[in-house]
Amino acid sequence: MASGLLTDLDPAEFVSVPANGRRVTRRRAVRLSDVTGTGRLRLDALARYLQDVAGDDVDDAGIAGAWVLRRLVLAIGTLPRFRDELTLTTFCSGTGSRFAERRTTVQAGERVSVEAVALWVYVDDAGRPAPLEDWFFDLYGEAAAGRRVSSRLRHRPPPEHGTRVRPWPLRATDVDVLNHVNNAASWSAVEDALWREPQDGQLARAEMEYRAPVDLGDRVELRTLPGTGELACWLMTDGEVRTSAFVTLR
Repeated sequence: MASGLLTDLDPAEFVSVPANGRRVTRRRAVRLSDVTGTGRLRLDALARYLQDVAGDDVDDAGIAGAWVLRRLVLAIGTLPRFRDELTLTTFCSGTGSRFAERRTTVQAGERVSVEAVALWVYVDDAGRPAPLEDWFFDLYGEAAAGRRVSSRLRHRPPPEHGTRVRPWPLRATDVDVLNHVNNAASWSAVEDALWREPQDGQLARAEMEYRAPVDLGDRVELRTLPGTGELACWLMTDGEVRTSAFVTLR
């Protein structure tokens, strides 16, 4: 297995696979329903892959409860394409009081295609953040190696003027077992914006922050702001940002 990160990444943000500690590897193929018309893997499909390997990890460990995604950052080399065979390796790379950071490397063959870092909040049966207890550190403490991470969000709000605004209708298929729009479904808005407002260059980095859940009955609008080498997106309800995404190109 290739061991290195993509080049020119901040090692403080994208830590390397640890020599010791728990890590989980899964393999999957890029299928027809996962790609754009040009054959590249879509960002919403990639987010599902990352969610699935994370879910396999906690399921294999026998962890009860649920995790809610707070932030996902993608460093992109060359996105996989239709029928590529992928290897995803994931591990816990840091912790906070009620959340944990997860790193995942996505390889297509021997090529590292994507490095991902995600912040997941552990919630109880009522959907409230719950503290991480000894059982968590027994499982993931060695891999995390005492690294502490912050849950602070950093995206700017949309400007008062200059954004393109349109309704973003929700579908029943967007909602998961928590009765909120699944995190991966939010990336479909980004893909739609990239198609409608094409940018020059290849995707280099994409990050999404989840400020508050979106429910199926919400009236959502999508605000976009294309810029030089960047596309910004905000999903909003009643004037409040629920989800934001920034995509940069090389």
